Amino acid sequence: MRPFVRACAALSALALAGGVFTGPTAAAASPEIGCAWQFMSDATTLNVAFPDASATYWVLPYALVDGDRITVHGWYPYARYMSLNTYGTDFDTVDTLRDDEIAPDPGSGNPFADPAAAGLPPDARRWQVTVTTGTADRSRNEISALPTAPGAQRVPVGFLIVRVYVPDDPQSLPGSVPLPEVSLTRAGRTVSIPTCRAPFDPSSLPGGPIDTAATDAFDAVIASAAAGAFPGDVPEATFVNPASTSGLFPNGDNKYVGAGLTHQPGRIVVVRGRAPTFPDTGAGVPPAAPGTDVRYWSMCQNDQVSPYPVVACAADHQTRVDDSGFYTYVVAAPADLPPRAATDPTVTVLPWGSTEVPKKVLFLRHMLPSAQFYPRSVQASQAQGSDPAVTMGDYYPRAAYCATETFQSGGWRACLGG
Repeated sequence: MRPFVRACAALSALALAGGVFTGPTAAAASPEIGCAWQFMSDATTLNVAFPDASATYWVLPYALVDGDRITVHGWYPYARYMSLNTYGTDFDTVDTLRDDEIAPDPGSGNPFADPAAAGLPPDARRWQVTVTTGTADRSRNEISALPTAPGAQRVPVGFLIVRVYVPDDPQSLPGSVPLPEVSLTRAGRTVSIPTCRAPFDPSSLPGGPIDTAATDAFDAVIASAAAGAFPGDVPEATFVNPASTSGLFPNGDNKYVGAGLTHQPGRIVVVRGRAPTFPDTGAGVPPAAPGTDVRYWSMCQNDQVSPYPVVACAADHQTRVDDSGFYTYVVAAPADLPPRAATDPTVTVLPWGSTEVPKKVLFLRHMLPSAQFYPRSVQASQAQGSDPAVTMGDYYPRAAYCATETFQSGGWRACLGG
């Protein structure tokens, strides 16, 4: 995962000289110079900063001066969720524009705002967004770029990221539509930026100064952000609100509670809570369908070491629930997994991951809670600064360490009580 920060460091330096620049130099032995969406990040490629395994992220580095704009013309994906986010080189959010906030092109419909548009073909699902250096006007589908004023940021390089969660067809990560088309307008001249033929492999970047000081600096940003993500003196296997997600490419539509974990042989983690309802888009439910609690939720296991990759996630539609609507997760290394957990139809097993990385962090994500569900959401707990166990009620993930033998003999009740 270190190649990711090497690549970011290189692209940051190159972008300064070339405006929108999304490819390596010729010295990097790549045939594609200046193509769009050069990076793709997911749970297997450029796995960094606690991504969700059901999401894919496409990255466009940019460096803009006053009056520049980037035009992004795309298709609403056949998926659960899509958004555009801008970030600085501190990996913190500049602006967010999500699917249901993006007005469609004339003659098109937005399936994320109108359930009746869910069945439209791709050519009737078009949209256009402008990345602007000025104040973003949402009525014009604008999103703010990194500020360009002197002193706003020492290195005025930013990143535009498109996220797609849970494509209807898991084999089509962009959601059965092409990646958005990109153009740059500078000094009245507009230039189209071709889409890359394939994601760039950052391991091909050459060595040199970028591979040392700049890479270490990018590593330090991620490491510092992750190290400060949770308040100190919190017991392990206890879900708490994070102190901050700044510096980890945060998605403003998600909020998290997390629990620190440490591996010990013969010990597992058991987590139980009520599952929010969600629009099961893979089963044909429109993403804008009314009456569900959240747009998306998931439970993810992550390494607590730089670059903070995800080990595995169970998304809402992958999580088993019992007749009362409660989930039970067992987080375990293969040698510690109770046979009972592997065969119980109400238990979802999450792998521990490498035991050579003993420290982990387990995240519960809530995305876009409905007004009705909001009082029990992670979002409400963080907005109020309250104890999530109190605010979330049954939806709070109770967790505990448990011996493998204890779960085998008594199930989740022997570990958590109740």
